Amino acid sequence: MQPKLLDGRIALITGAAAGIGAATAELFAAEGATVVVADIDDAGAQTVVKNIEAEGGTASALTVDVREPAQILAMRDAVLDAHGHLDILVNNAGHWVALPASFAESEPDHWQALYEVNLRHVMQASHAFLPSMIERRQGTILNVSSIEGMRGYPQDTVYGVFKAGVVQFTRSLALEVAGHGIKVNGIAPDLTQSAQSDFASFDPPEWADQWSKWLPVARVGQPIDQAKALLFLASDLSDFLVGHTIPTDGGTLAAGGWFRSEKRPGRHWTNRPQDA
Repeated sequence: MQPKLLDGRIALITGAAAGIGAATAELFAAEGATVVVADIDDAGAQTVVKNIEAEGGTASALTVDVREPAQILAMRDAVLDAHGHLDILVNNAGHWVALPASFAESEPDHWQALYEVNLRHVMQASHAFLPSMIERRQGTILNVSSIEGMRGYPQDTVYGVFKAGVVQFTRSLALEVAGHGIKVNGIAPDLTQSAQSDFASFDPPEWADQWSKWLPVARVGQPIDQAKALLFLASDLSDFLVGHTIPTDGGTLAAGGWFRSEKRPGRHWTNRPQDA
């Protein structure tokens, strides 16, 4: 029997109660990892654990608000107390919080909220687990950014800034710790169906058949698409990658970006070029 890619490893995934995080937790467990499902949504996290256990995997849930530094430290302590170490940290939690009318009309409170959930927690969770990884000279940190951190994002400048910060944090931290046997990489998703990006509810029904025109890959992304990339980065298959953020975007970065839109009330840009 072929060995599983993550046999015997302990993996913690933040924001894992749904979407990309849940798909990643279930895939990692299927590949042999013992998974800690961390999320502010306890019921959702417990459901993911039950799904994993029903397939013969091993998982547990932690209720964590990653915007709270004390809760990140408590998460670290709980994981290390239960398992002795952590092999894989996936900093997946993030949110666009709310879409401002424009940067000029946005407020510092909005900037702070975006910072806490999209960048600060990535740094704090990594900071919390790094000493134990350095001591063991072993560990993997994976950061989920966004394609909006790799191109201009006219709908929310500040969100784009913090997602770009995740990309730069990934690159810089990877260089700092590679010599300690620690691997740091990430992904930058785009147009992937999730609770936060529910295109079926966002878009008029008549747009449903347009995805083959909007994305080079000719379909909307699914959480499992992102999970597969994270599995590659978590496994030994990517051991010579240092500081990379893979655009897991169905080709949108290669093909182009955002387009002005005059027909979407309150939304002046679109990354799905219907008759704008």
